[in-house]
Amino acid sequence: MTHATELPDYPFAPSRFDVRPGVAMSYVDEGPRDGEVVVMLHGNPSWSYHWRRLVLGLRDRYRCIVPDHVGMGLSDRPDDAHYTYTLQSRIDDLARLLQHLRIEGPVTLAVHDWGGMIGFGWALSHAPQVRRLVILNTAAFPLPPAKPMPWQLSMGRDSRVGGFMIRAFNLFARGAAWLGTERRMPADVRRAYIRPYNGWRNAISTLRFMQDIPLRPGDRAWPLVEAAGQRLPQFADRPVFIGWGLRDFVFDRHFLDGFMRALPNAQVHAYDDANHFVLEDEAAELVPAIRRFLDTHPLVDRREP
Repeated sequence: MTHATELPDYPFAPSRFDVRPGVAMSYVDEGPRDGEVVVMLHGNPSWSYHWRRLVLGLRDRYRCIVPDHVGMGLSDRPDDAHYTYTLQSRIDDLARLLQHLRIEGPVTLAVHDWGGMIGFGWALSHAPQVRRLVILNTAAFPLPPAKPMPWQLSMGRDSRVGGFMIRAFNLFARGAAWLGTERRMPADVRRAYIRPYNGWRNAISTLRFMQDIPLRPGDRAWPLVEAAGQRLPQFADRPVFIGWGLRDFVFDRHFLDGFMRALPNAQVHAYDDANHFVLEDEAAELVPAIRRFLDTHPLVDRREP
């Protein structure tokens, strides 16, 4: 497993807590304890490292909480007998982390990839806490009807051979690190994305996430994602920042259009020359833009006394 001290641009000392009995979650908690809270949720095959530059750009004023989902990054790698790798489990884990940290007031949700389904799934029962949104190449609703399921994901979701390749050869994390940006990652950054998933045991969550992709009623995650999509327009009255890499072959214009329809007042930054890892391709523009967005829309706790 990767150690935080070996990672470029990741000068953090992550904490750990037992999110379930015998299963430890790693998380970054940076910034002033009384700062406005920004919860950053990564996807697959990423981890908290994806958010490092945004944390560095916010932590002087904002409290940045960035978990590694179970099986990802620096968190534990339980087998299927000791953890159920489902979207509901991810939502429950997030709730337990925020409860552990006593985060009961307003938060900003920053989401990418599966982080969108996890974050908006959590928001189904915590909507009053969500006061701002930062949305980067993700989903919070089922696959749009006009969007075909990418074969690269079907290979892991539906093929036993594909699943074997992903776990045996770390195929998904390697492919994402090479193909997920328009600007080639520096070698040490690419290794930081890939290394946590080297080996059969370490790659379990990259495959289980793919196998949990909801495509139709009956899939385990379908009710949550369907409900999140139905509730999404209710967040249109809150400040929303959308940053989008238009070269993403999974979360493409179909998904961006879905968010723009549901959240018509969002501040949208779409990049023709950026891919799935838009924070890698466009960090120089996105980090200060997100900072300005947060500074311009301060949180006000409207909870009744």
